[in-house]
Amino acid sequence: MHGGNASGSSSPADRRLSALVRHLEGSSRDGIDAGNHSIAAAPTSGSYGGRNSVFDHVVMGPEDPILGVTVAYNKDPSPVKMNLGVGAYRTEEGKPLVLNVVRRAEQMLVNDSSRVKEYLPIVGLADFNKLSAKLILGADSPAVQENRVTTVQCLSGTGSLRVGAEFLARHYHQHTILIPQPTWGNHPKVFGLAGLSVKTYRYYDPSTRGLDFEGLMEDLGSAPSGAIVLFHACAHNPTGVDPTAQQWEQIRQLARSKALLPFFDSAYQGFASGNLDTDAQSVRMFVKDGGECIVAQSFAKNMGLYGERVGALSIVCRNADVAGRVESQLKLVIRPMYSNPPIHGASIVATVLKDRNMFQEWTVELKAMADRIINMRTQLFDALRSRGTPGDWSHIIKQIGMFTFTGLNSKQVAFMTKEYHIYMTSDGRISMAGLSSRTVPHLADAIHAAVTRLA
Repeated sequence: MHGGNASGSSSPADRRLSALVRHLEGSSRDGIDAGNHSIAAAPTSGSYGGRNSVFDHVVMGPEDPILGVTVAYNKDPSPVKMNLGVGAYRTEEGKPLVLNVVRRAEQMLVNDSSRVKEYLPIVGLADFNKLSAKLILGADSPAVQENRVTTVQCLSGTGSLRVGAEFLARHYHQHTILIPQPTWGNHPKVFGLAGLSVKTYRYYDPSTRGLDFEGLMEDLGSAPSGAIVLFHACAHNPTGVDPTAQQWEQIRQLARSKALLPFFDSAYQGFASGNLDTDAQSVRMFVKDGGECIVAQSFAKNMGLYGERVGALSIVCRNADVAGRVESQLKLVIRPMYSNPPIHGASIVATVLKDRNMFQEWTVELKAMADRIINMRTQLFDALRSRGTPGDWSHIIKQIGMFTFTGLNSKQVAFMTKEYHIYMTSDGRISMAGLSSRTVPHLADAIHAAVTRLA
């Protein structure tokens, strides 16, 4: 296994307590005497220990590497600037998109005078949970039919991951989680702060700009028995590189032979290939064998509900009895965290998923989004080839989903930002959804210049 932050055998609660003790000891000079625990008299003048604020010691935190790209982009006055960092779909005109079916569902909800704004249960909207599980696992999934899946509504993909991580830190015997190298920048923090020990497994091969399947299998093969393994269900972020169906089957066999616990992050179902069932195949393989697994779902991308924060966490268990007990403990994770989830976005999803005509309309709009991104890949590849840009750029059309790992290095990225006003993360990841037929030539010119001038 490669990299990762090691963690001792202490429990998450112990580790959090230790951190709090260290924090308090560090504060002893500011009124708490560590020796006799006497508390200094509180100043009443509005100052604190001669300073203007009790938070004067707080340092400026770094910008999020992904969201910070947008901050820099917004400050740039250039008329030709491009933001290829954001993980959100854009139309050919570069505008955010609200799906027609989503607008229709919202209108139906607004017009329903019987709807109220009462709290949802801790686990969320029942219809949403049931329909979300069927969407990812398949309506005919034995796990669904046997009631051995517990699904709880969470705050989009991130919230689903965090609730799942907290549950595992409390109730799973193995606290090591392996995540792919590279992976979405938020993954290490989500799992690490929940108290899990984060390690990495090889995933991407920079020399081929494809999957390092040999390295992946080797690292999973040497993982501790029972370790948790994070998989991207489809459209791996940031690389756009997915295993083939045959490779997934080999991964499944190895994972099951070592009793590894699969934890799927499904952020792009239907958004990658344009087909909901195709994009769920990796998850369904692991459910079909009767084993246990965890799935975090997001409806941010595939329904365009980014700001509504709509997600679900499903835990597939051995039997219905275990599923019931697992759900009872998930409630105990959620209650002190955010108590219960918001109602509006989940109601939109449930409205669309339970109506046959609306569901059909959604799949058409979803495929149109996926097809536009695939078309942008082809256009960029053709533009680079027509310019004679050095290198093999076929990975752009081989990769899938919203993102492409271009292979550009941080110096080339900085050059493109400075000279061409093109913004992306420093690892060379670009959002294909941020491109349009109008802007492809500008990007191709920038890549060509960066590659020819900076090796």
